[in-house]
Amino acid sequence: MLRHFRIPAFVLLIVALPLLAAEARAASDPRAIEVADRVMSALGGKARWDSLPGLRWAFGVMVNDTMRGAMRRHAWDKHTGWHRVDGMDRQGNNYVFIHKVGSTEGMAWIAGKKMEGDTLTALLKRAQSLWTNDTYWLLMPYKLRDPGVNLGYDGEAVENGVTYDKLALTFDKVGETPGDRYWVYVNRANNRVEIWEHILQGQPPPAVRWTWEKWEQDGGLWFPSYHNGAENRSVCTLYAKAVTKFNDTEFTAP
Repeated sequence: MLRHFRIPAFVLLIVALPLLAAEARAASDPRAIEVADRVMSALGGKARWDSLPGLRWAFGVMVNDTMRGAMRRHAWDKHTGWHRVDGMDRQGNNYVFIHKVGSTEGMAWIAGKKMEGDTLTALLKRAQSLWTNDTYWLLMPYKLRDPGVNLGYDGEAVENGVTYDKLALTFDKVGETPGDRYWVYVNRANNRVEIWEHILQGQPPPAVRWTWEKWEQDGGLWFPSYHNGAENRSVCTLYAKAVTKFNDTEFTAP
């Protein structure tokens, strides 16, 4: 994964403690909070998002309209925290990682062989990183009000005749890279995120810019399909599906 695709490992908490939520609100600008709430409403609403049992989607990176390697296929039970990712490693081996988000509990198979010991420990850590990265490219607009996210209002921006409310995101002692900084552009006409810029922890300015586009609806919720960046690179978050019931073996067997 290119370094530009690294995303902070913090946001998609299974349980938001009331104290942390209060601290997050206190650290955020009221106008930024109002914009974030409009974003959530346009996505389909907080109640619908909170009640959704889970999601399936695929993640990949394209350069010059050519997919780099195989796409990763995800299934995530939002209510239990179990996550599954299927893909192919650089050696051409198929893998399946199943883990409970935020824990050391899980299973892994490579080329059909079940992994154990230190190898399993390393693969479960990898599974957590893939979940963190790939969910944030798909779901960041849903997570603007998460505990540990500090929202600032960075003014109005006008580009190509479109007026945006610009949010500045910083993070309060959460995740693997709390020094990351983001700027999120919300189209004032439709309350949809259409651009983000980021400077990742340890990287110098300028910020890297990506689009959020080709939104598709499923289960009454909206999800982006493509993020286009510089040098003909795209991050794809395809086939997002709202799941009401998972297969019986989805989080227990390859």
